[in-house]
Amino acid sequence: MDKLRTVIVDDHPIVIEGLKNLLSHEVNLEILEGFCNGTELLGFLKNHRVDLVLLDISLPDISGIDLCLAIKEISESTIVLILSNHTERSIILQAIQNGASGYLLKNSSLHELRDCVAGALEGNICYSREVIEMISRPSRNGSDNNLKLTRREKQILALLAEGKTSRMIGEELFLSSLTVDTHRRNLIRKFEVKNLAELIMKAVRAGLM
Repeated sequence: MDKLRTVIVDDHPIVIEGLKNLLSHEVNLEILEGFCNGTELLGFLKNHRVDLVLLDISLPDISGIDLCLAIKEISESTIVLILSNHTERSIILQAIQNGASGYLLKNSSLHELRDCVAGALEGNICYSREVIEMISRPSRNGSDNNLKLTRREKQILALLAEGKTSRMIGEELFLSSLTVDTHRRNLIRKFEVKNLAELIMKAVRAGLM
C-alpha cells in the first residue's frame, strides 16, 4: 500500500515536531514536511504531490479556512483535515464548506485521528468526538419549517454527521446498505444540496440536528 504523503501546517513549530514524532510510526503515512504559514505550503503544493494536509486554523498569513479552499484549488484530490483548538460551530461548518474532509480538536486521540484519516479516504466527512457533540447541539436559529424529516431520516442524518458509512449505519439500524444509500440520496434531494458536507451544514443551520 502506498503511504499517504502528508504535510503538517501549524503556527507553532513545537506542535509540528510533536505531530511528526507522534505520526512517525504510522504505517500508512509518510511525513514530507511541516510549515508554519500558508504561503510556504502553497508553494510546496505546486511542486510536490501531497495526499494529506493536517491544517491548523490560526496561521500568521492566512486563515486555515481560506487556505483549505486554496489547497483544493491547486490539488482537488488532496485530503485536508483541520486540527485546531477553535470550537465555534460557524468555523467548523465553514471549513467543511471550503473542502475540508474533517475537523478535529488538538486534544483528540491518535485513535480518533486514525479513524478520521481512514474515513476521509472513503470519501466521508469525519469529526473527533467533541466536535460531533458540538455540531449535534440544536441550532439557536430554530428549525426550518420547510424541511420535514421522518424519524428514520433524522436517525440516518445524525449517523452520517458522525462520519459513519452506509454499511456501518445499516448494521446499526438493521437496514441494507442499499436502503441507507437511498435515504442518503433522498436527503440530498430534499435539502437541495450537492453533497454530504452541504447536507450536514444545511441541517445544522436549520436546527434539525
